[in-house]
Amino acid sequence: MNTVKYFSKKVLNKKALFIINPVSGKKQIFRLLPSVIREFMDEGYMVTTMVTSHRGEASDFSAKYGRDFDLICCSGGDGTLNETLNGLARENIHVPLGYIPCGSTNDFANSHSLSKDILTACKNAASGTVKDYDIGCFGKQYFTYLAAFGAFSWLAYTTDQTLKNMLGHTAYILEGIKDLTKVKPVHLKMTAGNVLHEDDYIFGVVSNSLSIGGALIFPDNLVDTADGILEVLLIKMPKSFLELDSVIRSLVNQDFSSPLIDFFQASDIYVENPEGLEWSLDGERSGFHKFVHIKPLKKFLHLKS
Repeated sequence: MNTVKYFSKKVLNKKALFIINPVSGKKQIFRLLPSVIREFMDEGYMVTTMVTSHRGEASDFSAKYGRDFDLICCSGGDGTLNETLNGLARENIHVPLGYIPCGSTNDFANSHSLSKDILTACKNAASGTVKDYDIGCFGKQYFTYLAAFGAFSWLAYTTDQTLKNMLGHTAYILEGIKDLTKVKPVHLKMTAGNVLHEDDYIFGVVSNSLSIGGALIFPDNLVDTADGILEVLLIKMPKSFLELDSVIRSLVNQDFSSPLIDFFQASDIYVENPEGLEWSLDGERSGFHKFVHIKPLKKFLHLKS
């Protein structure tokens, strides 16, 4: 009786689209789904829930139905967020976006201090404030916080957390030594601000984030995630473990003056890729592009948190 009385006074005068990736994380979202929907209802949202069944479907959902809602919220990892945002950007839909991080990496959530507790993240998405962020345009695709290529993915993602906690910088050196013998550099041409950067690189990233994987961290005074400018980091091939050690020490110390590191900021970036090089957009495969224009879409992401 009390529940009926409570609900009768509640006016659901807004609409929320909730997109769920069912295979992300440990699937806890389904156990908490009634509480999640209740959180949205308590903020006046009538909730439509859609569950993805294959890669790319979150993008299709947001592109096709996004205009009909006052809020879109997605649950999953960085890839789910990327797909959802791609659908909105593709159709130029400006709707507040909430994010409940349930993936294995949650890099975007970590770099923006978003709660990884499902109910807390849900409450923030339903009742929080909207803050605008830039996103990146990569040809006809989009990325939330980074486009990357090359062999240093171990730096951000594969170094064991326990090892990092115990050994700090040494953990990265050990991982680097393990991978360096397998690394093949790519000869890349990148033009930004009429300056050509051409060399043999083993890693590159174009980002709009303070951190990548919790390991690559950019100085606060260099990065503004809503200024219409992207940060670019390119790492040349170390010729020895000593040079590898030097590069990693420079990255850990946020010192980009090493001759093996190209670091700069730009708003228009043109890349000529060697045959077979595939970029990763927020951890998702981009396909091969011989030429690509990378630029920011200023304040396109209206993140509610």
